[in-house]
Amino acid sequence: MRSPSERAADLACGFVAVLAFIVLYAPLGIGALFSIVPVDRQGIHWGDATLRWYGTFLQNPSIVSAVETTLIVGVAAVVIAAVLAVVLALYVEWEGAMFRRVVELIVYLPFLLPPIVTGLSLLIFFFNAGIARGYVTIVIGHTIFVLAVLFRLIQTRLKSIPPSLFEASSDLGASRWQTFRHVLWPQLQSAVATGAILAFTLSFDETLISVFLAGDATTLPLRLWAMMRVGFTPEINALVTVVLAMSIALTVAIALRLKPEDQREE
Repeated sequence: MRSPSERAADLACGFVAVLAFIVLYAPLGIGALFSIVPVDRQGIHWGDATLRWYGTFLQNPSIVSAVETTLIVGVAAVVIAAVLAVVLALYVEWEGAMFRRVVELIVYLPFLLPPIVTGLSLLIFFFNAGIARGYVTIVIGHTIFVLAVLFRLIQTRLKSIPPSLFEASSDLGASRWQTFRHVLWPQLQSAVATGAILAFTLSFDETLISVFLAGDATTLPLRLWAMMRVGFTPEINALVTVVLAMSIALTVAIALRLKPEDQREE
């Protein structure tokens, strides 16, 4: 039997947890509510609730263009980062690897630094290199930013693979490419897929790095930022709600993939 003090402590912890969730997620609920119910200086018009704003922003060419840019940048950054992460992780885990810690530092540093520092550093580099800002610079910036996530997941998976698999493949006469294709890659696929989803989520929501590197290109977070400078409208609330819903869906997908396989089966 649990003592009254232990039950009281559990109730207090539960109350604090519920209060924290309310404080964190109430603004999201309010934004979603005002994307349906119009509000102005005269008050909230509950009787005029409508979903038409969710169709209105889809007819806005600037928003559609920003969504396309965000998807192009996110997919390109994830693909490039995934390839680099696999190559770098294989090199770092190789027994004869040199400057292993230096490679890890180079990979992790842009992710650990504040995004404003990373974005400003890249801006100075591209300016001195004479590279105009646009799609290419955004993709490079996002690739450098999300590389650490993919690298860490792939490196962790590599460490969990028994060396006996590679020894058996070598004893059977397989080349390095055959070993990678038939033995190593099947073991890395889930880690790469999970890392790709997480990296795409980070790229989708990234704002500060994009501010410095966008140039004439506009991603969806930058478009939202520009729209909110003139005030919140039902159209903006609807767009924010859709973006948050997509981010939450991707986060849930990541959480499900990160669960142990036995728990997923249950």
